[in-house]
Amino acid sequence: NNYKEMANNTELNDILNSKTEIEISCKTYSNNLKLNNMNSTILCTGPRFKSCFLSFVPLLTWLPRYPFRDNAIGDLISGISVGIMHLPQGMAYALLAAVPPVFGLYSSFYPILIYFIFGTSKHISVGTYAVMSVMIGSVTERLAPDSDFMIPGNDTNSTTLDIIGRDAERVKIAATVTFLSGIFQLLLGLVRFGFVVTYLSEPLVRAYTTAAAIHVIVSQLKYSFGISPQRYSGPLSLIYTVIEICALLGKTNIGTLVVSIVTILGLVAAKELSALAARKIPVPIPVELITIIVATVVSWQMDLKTEYGVEVVGQIPSGLQAPVAPAVSLLGSMVGDAFALAVVGYGIAISLGRIFALKYAYKVDSNQELIALGLSNAIGGLFNCFAISCSMSRSMVQVSTGGKSQVAGAISAVVILVILLKIGELFEELPKAVLAAIIYVNLHGMMKQFGDICSLWRTNKVDMVRENKKEGVSLKKLILCNTLKIDLYINKQKND
Repeated sequence: NNYKEMANNTELNDILNSKTEIEISCKTYSNNLKLNNMNSTILCTGPRFKSCFLSFVPLLTWLPRYPFRDNAIGDLISGISVGIMHLPQGMAYALLAAVPPVFGLYSSFYPILIYFIFGTSKHISVGTYAVMSVMIGSVTERLAPDSDFMIPGNDTNSTTLDIIGRDAERVKIAATVTFLSGIFQLLLGLVRFGFVVTYLSEPLVRAYTTAAAIHVIVSQLKYSFGISPQRYSGPLSLIYTVIEICALLGKTNIGTLVVSIVTILGLVAAKELSALAARKIPVPIPVELITIIVATVVSWQMDLKTEYGVEVVGQIPSGLQAPVAPAVSLLGSMVGDAFALAVVGYGIAISLGRIFALKYAYKVDSNQELIALGLSNAIGGLFNCFAISCSMSRSMVQVSTGGKSQVAGAISAVVILVILLKIGELFEELPKAVLAAIIYVNLHGMMKQFGDICSLWRTNKVDMVRENKKEGVSLKKLILCNTLKIDLYINKQKND
């Protein structure tokens, strides 16, 4: 019996030992398999590196296969047409950003070239945009108000405004917040965070842009009436500004008001005639360009600045700007503004890009768009540009004139380059009231969104006041955007 028990124990031990060896072997194999999978994931092979690099720089993928015979003529005509539009819009939207008009031209040049290299949408026209410009303006006017640049005059109680010093500081602020917003977009793109735009509902975007249009119009009234209202910030600033403007109407510059009214009426009539002639003329009539040329010639011949006190654009330096490092000391005071710029700019661009991609059957990479816009803003900020996004009006012109690829955007940048180097100084006598009028007329599309309120009221009154999940402007958001200021409201949404 003892011998039998010893034999059984020996067999049992052998079985247990063999089982342990099998388990150890299985674990070792599993660990080796995981390690091999990890190595294959981390390992940067030649084909994988090439694929990643080409996805990061889409230009290297599509440009060698560019169908020159099919697309060249359309892209050339489209690029020239869009470049002509960049001139008046860039100068006008620079006023919204509270910087000299020439910096709007810089913002219509450098970022477009960067997007040409890294962007994936073939049809959107990136550059200055009203909503982005008014957000930049709220930052520049908050951090560099006129009161900080008042210097004593010759009389005891008189003071004068140091316009040169103020503009230089505001340009630095605009470039710095643009650089920071570009860094935010670049980081979000690198971590594959393109889906963040899905959290911006359509009612929010429509209400936001409508409220921004109201802010834009109010901010430009001082140029239309030739007055200098006090600058207000924070909640209810829009209402305070309107009250201040109404109080100053008695000091209206009649010459400036006449220029503004005539320009608005002329633009509206010209755009209506252009729309009627669009079926017969393949290329749209450059109404804004004709307007600023005529206004500049009239201002120069009649000497509106001296004779009637009409404020003009002023000096436009020729040439390009050298890169300048951002003001690091200001970064802490504009983090929220930069994040709002990053999200809103990307949301507008990707929404329009997806519409064209769906229509013309190609794919837009949402994460690569974040990287492209981030590089455009970050590098543009180094060259004193302010934040950019895409414009619906310019994009529609680019498509309607035959633009089929990013080459059209590059050609429009060349048009702006020629203007900066050669003919920019010819527009120094252009009245600012004309630029304000161009802004008013171009905002009519956003203002039409007020019609959503009537349709929602007939459909569902509760949704009209709260928000509609499918379409329309949310009245709640529209009111909050105007009373709490649009940038503060976006920060509130982000925190919620």
